[in-house]
Amino acid sequence: MTHLAVEGFATPEFDYRLIIPTLIVFGGAVFGVLVEAFLPRTSRRPVQLVLAFGALIGASAYLLLVTIPHVAPGSVVRAGAQGTIMMDRPAVFLQALVLLLSLVAFLVFAERRIDAGGDSFTPSAATIPGSVAERELTRAGVTQTEIWPLALFSVAGMMLFPAANDLLMLFVALEVLSLPLYLMVGLSRRRRLLSQEAALKYFLLGAFSSAFLLFGSALLFGYSGSISFAGINEAIGTNLALDPLLLIGTALVSVGLLFKIGAVPFHSWVPDVYQGSPTPVTAFMAAVTKVAAFGALLRVFYVALGDYSWDWRPIIWGAAILSMVVGSVLAITQTDVKRILAYSSIAQAGFILTGVAAANTAGISSTLFYLVAYGFGTIGAFAVVTLVRDASGEATHLSRWAGLGKRSPLLAGTFALFLLAFAGIPLTSGFTSKFAVFEAAASGGATALVIVGVLMSAVAAFFYVRVIVLMFFSEPAPDGPTIAVPSFFTTVAIAISVGVTVALGVVPSWVLELAGDSAVFLR
Repeated sequence: MTHLAVEGFATPEFDYRLIIPTLIVFGGAVFGVLVEAFLPRTSRRPVQLVLAFGALIGASAYLLLVTIPHVAPGSVVRAGAQGTIMMDRPAVFLQALVLLLSLVAFLVFAERRIDAGGDSFTPSAATIPGSVAERELTRAGVTQTEIWPLALFSVAGMMLFPAANDLLMLFVALEVLSLPLYLMVGLSRRRRLLSQEAALKYFLLGAFSSAFLLFGSALLFGYSGSISFAGINEAIGTNLALDPLLLIGTALVSVGLLFKIGAVPFHSWVPDVYQGSPTPVTAFMAAVTKVAAFGALLRVFYVALGDYSWDWRPIIWGAAILSMVVGSVLAITQTDVKRILAYSSIAQAGFILTGVAAANTAGISSTLFYLVAYGFGTIGAFAVVTLVRDASGEATHLSRWAGLGKRSPLLAGTFALFLLAFAGIPLTSGFTSKFAVFEAAASGGATALVIVGVLMSAVAAFFYVRVIVLMFFSEPAPDGPTIAVPSFFTTVAIAISVGVTVALGVVPSWVLELAGDSAVFLR
């Protein structure tokens, strides 16, 4: 514990023990920048791999062995000057999930030397000295190692985001996780214009959403006289009269948070950014960012606005219904696999918001469980997309996937498993997670929301099954895509995703219990 004594000022307390995992990730990112600055190009990649995986594994180990034993159920443990960071059990759960998902996503980064609209190049393709394949591999593998420190900076921001305990730290964490993502989205090389357009769109809309969140924070501070979530909740509890500052501030902060999870009507960036980004970056962004954003949203609504649920629940209801309907219906019209998964992500955000709208402990635990199931399934699905390739790179047009089950039954079957999980078919993680959020919402009085969710699940199942039928019951084209042979990294990433998807569908009780134990936010 560090004490800073300054005359005339309150002495802040900073408990470094509980934020060491985040500092480890930050340290790995800083050293990664130094590697980019001082090491020769040919030496950067192995060093960056060691730094990135070492930082994530080290942070995970410390979180498991040191942080978790210090965060006993019901204990008030804070880290950060004046309690700006709250390390309660939901925060620890979400930080652990961010680290685990990042490890799996980094495996896809490691295998796929990002260069093109997905796009990566399989090392085994560069077999002819001086060939185009070899030149592309060299360019991708050597010049784009900056992906590693950028990703680590983003992971550190994602760890802070759900643990932020005041409006200022919430904004700082949002910018730390977002700014590297804007750069990572634009790293494609073969589809450079598409990628740069996606990066620009994400940056501009992200800047607007950050401005909304910051302005809303200012209004909430004007209402309560405090930037801490506990202070805002206390002000609401002592003044139950509706105040314009509170109403408008809540709405603006909601805009910033709903943008990060890709909920309707703040979703317009999702299909274009997911399609234009390198596919490993899309996987990382779709899974890990959503976990961090939902964690921050839960803390804001359940801690800062916990006594104000009668007014913020309609916001969540509206966003959930619109997201489920728009995501499920528009996905039917898509002809690109990545855009289908993008609209699926929007629909999944609506299903997760159903758990948030419950406004009870069951809603928190079901949301945490859903984030686990969704995160691993999403990374696995996008990892499969990186393996279906033709001469132009990744073959993401839906017509190119016709007959994939005859070309590669194992790969098509794996992708079908993830699609069935997204659809909520029994014995997959998707069924358990949907059942959990619907049950929580029903217990919280949101029966109408559950009915919409069930109907939209049926609609969503249509386009998932359509892709499966195309893969297994259509004849492959003579010039169809080839299946890249995954090496160790991608194989492990897909295997972990498959294992979690099946395990959470067959024996979900242990994760449900863990999520239930982690479902109490502290003030």
